[in-house]
Amino acid sequence: MMGTEYFLEICIDVALGVLSLSFLMTVYRIVTGPTIPDRFVALDMLVTVGIGFIAVIGVKTDFYLYLDIAISLGLVGFLATVAFARFLLNRGLAGDASITAETHRDIQNTQPVHGPVATPDSSEEGRS
Repeated sequence: MMGTEYFLEICIDVALGVLSLSFLMTVYRIVTGPTIPDRFVALDMLVTVGIGFIAVIGVKTDFYLYLDIAISLGLVGFLATVAFARFLLNRGLAGDASITAETHRDIQNTQPVHGPVATPDSSEEGRS
């Protein structure tokens, strides 16, 4: 019969394997990301994978102080994401050519919405 400790060890090993694969895929996206925001989203994902590693190691070692460290890393990662979004917004407002070109390229590559698009004015016209 399989004990709960054995099952927990299998789950921890599987979790570490999945996190390692996720880490490698995220590093690949950081290296090959076509745009700066793509690379930053990958860096944000790297923080998330790091939080996962810390949590799994905390469960494996029964040292739950690691969970507090993971929460702190999550808060720092969130603040870094907000700061980077503000940085990109300010670069775009300053008229930086690289950000402006990236934004226009992204808008041109999006697919149009099919079907009728409801606007706030169209629903008001039928009531008059």
